[in-house]
Amino acid sequence: MELTMSQVQTEREMEETAVLAARIWHEYYLFLISKEQIEYMIEKFQSVSAIADQINRQGYTYFSMRNEEAVVGYLAVKEEEGSLFLSKFYIAREYRGRGYASRASEFLERLCEQRGLSHIWLTVNRDNRDSIAVYEKKGFRTVREQVADIGNGFVMDDYVMEKEIKLRD
Repeated sequence: MELTMSQVQTEREMEETAVLAARIWHEYYLFLISKEQIEYMIEKFQSVSAIADQINRQGYTYFSMRNEEAVVGYLAVKEEEGSLFLSKFYIAREYRGRGYASRASEFLERLCEQRGLSHIWLTVNRDNRDSIAVYEKKGFRTVREQVADIGNGFVMDDYVMEKEIKLRD
């Protein structure tokens, strides 16, 4: 199936992304973090107002991943010091295993090449073995561990992973 990437810009697109985020987080993260932390993180990082603030004030760009039928996932990136920070990379459960992660990864590499960025980096929960395995398959390597206090008594206990992008001369 074809996958198209389109920049999230309108309020309707932000709402669509927030609804998808809440669905993915509730189905996927219950085995990693508490329901209370999921609710807190959705409101703080993936609500319509949080997404709008990230896009309008914090320099993030969100992309919606679509096939012919529906929105299958989304990602959010931010350029930082010659690298691309991959802040969000989510695919709905019913669309996993169809090659969309590979196509999205190729899109990110092209974005880096266009912008002259030499690395992509991300954070991933240390216990999220499935996602870590996917990132390793895509060429990411763990460079350090990080614990971040996100407020309300919650922390994110993550690996920082990085992938070098070969830039053409």
